Amino acid sequence: QVQLVESGGRLVKAGESLKLSCVAAGRTADTWAMGWFRQTPGKEREWVAAMRWTRSGTYYGDFMKGRFTISKDNAKNSLFLQMNNLRPEDTAVYYCGLTLDAEYGLGHARSYQYWGQGTQVTVSS
Repeated sequence: QVQLVESGGRLVKAGESLKLSCVAAGRTADTWAMGWFRQTPGKEREWVAAMRWTRSGTYYGDFMKGRFTISKDNAKNSLFLQMNNLRPEDTAVYYCGLTLDAEYGLGHARSYQYWGQGTQVTVSS
């Protein structure tokens, strides 16, 4: 089993920056990739970014490029999301996911076998 714990979400003002963290614990040796998704009430989980865990490869949702940066620290089993110039429409619960095979592609939530509990990001105008 794998446990994921996100942190870093909070209330910020539009234009500010925020960095989210996700720490993975447990049987992480077979990790193929990790990613960030976000979700608002009544909507499906939306892909933000993902990266290969033991190889190079960083991928972003089309509308995330330029403002968000995903990074990792393999030694600490940690994944990060740096979010700059935040907008009110970025308000959501942000989830960290881990996939063992990315069977449906890194941009699809169904590819991820493990999820964290989520961290709330609220951006005020």
